[in-house]
Amino acid sequence: MEEGKLSRKDFLRRTGGLLAASIVPMSLVEIACGGRGKGTHEKFTFAFISDPHLTHIKGTNFVRNFDNGLNKAIETVNLMFPRPDFVVFGGDLAQLGKREELDHGMELLSKLKVPVKFVIGEHDYYLDMGNYWQDKISKLNYSFDHKGVHFVVLNSILTYDNWIKRWKTPEERMNEMARLDNPNGSPFMVGDDQIAWLKKDLEDIKSGTPLVVLSHSPLYKIYKPWNFWTDDAEQIQSVLSKFDNVTVFHGHVHQVLYNQIKNISFYALMSTAWPWPYPESYTQSPHYIPKMTVFMNRQDPFHERDGTGWAFVNMDNAREEMHYKLWENKDRIVKYDESAGHPVDSTYQKPETRILPQTHY
Repeated sequence: MEEGKLSRKDFLRRTGGLLAASIVPMSLVEIACGGRGKGTHEKFTFAFISDPHLTHIKGTNFVRNFDNGLNKAIETVNLMFPRPDFVVFGGDLAQLGKREELDHGMELLSKLKVPVKFVIGEHDYYLDMGNYWQDKISKLNYSFDHKGVHFVVLNSILTYDNWIKRWKTPEERMNEMARLDNPNGSPFMVGDDQIAWLKKDLEDIKSGTPLVVLSHSPLYKIYKPWNFWTDDAEQIQSVLSKFDNVTVFHGHVHQVLYNQIKNISFYALMSTAWPWPYPESYTQSPHYIPKMTVFMNRQDPFHERDGTGWAFVNMDNAREEMHYKLWENKDRIVKYDESAGHPVDSTYQKPETRILPQTHY
């Protein structure tokens, strides 16, 4: 098999056919260094699980549907052969940041038989400003190297101090940040201190080294009323501009999104809990999403799992091929097109091939 290429047959062989038999809300990523970076040619895989939004009801009771989505992903990772080297958890483990929700999520994730790299989401953060997360789960930003690839984890859901101080109680602050279509919300940011840290972290990394950035919210601007937005995105993109190719994987938006901004490819990962509609279909307003993103072809808004699912990604010399596996919908392949200079959807990129989405909710 050519280095960096993973055929459907090989993928099914490696996973024992399990992933083909069940729709699983997580992502499998294969990276081939291809001689870039630290002189290694090793390939490896990591899984990506995001946005389960575990919701505490009372006592030991949690919303079962959200538990089931996360459990399914965990079970499938553990059954993979060979197993991925590690799992990235993409944020929003909790719904309202409660200790009960975070403890419950960590109990479920403890069943994983490989190490976990954690990214924090706003639902995990704004009740206690991330204190419990840092004490019990992970640092909020950090970096690591793995087989020739440099990974950076950013806390992309910070916001302005005057908004944080606006609310009378932590619960009120959390409830306000947890809303989607929210006139009282505040844009996300990475912040000056963390950008300075990022510059320092990347000082000695060669420009040809494969760079993967993991964040919760997208590191570019999509739709501000829903906080699919990072206020200082351009500053972060500028810091990353010295690298030949950069890939950013993020959660938060609960939908298929992809974009290319100069040297950076952006890919959204789906939620294990529920899908969000696209802003355009929700607002009936002019196009709010990146022009290269293609609708998920969601025809029935009453299918709650339409738009959730899992994906696996092949990376060859820092170029990506994203295979989205969608619940109650057709699979999607989005991959970088060298001639176009950006990712394209292999089936639905051309408007005449698309099925129109629903137009209201």
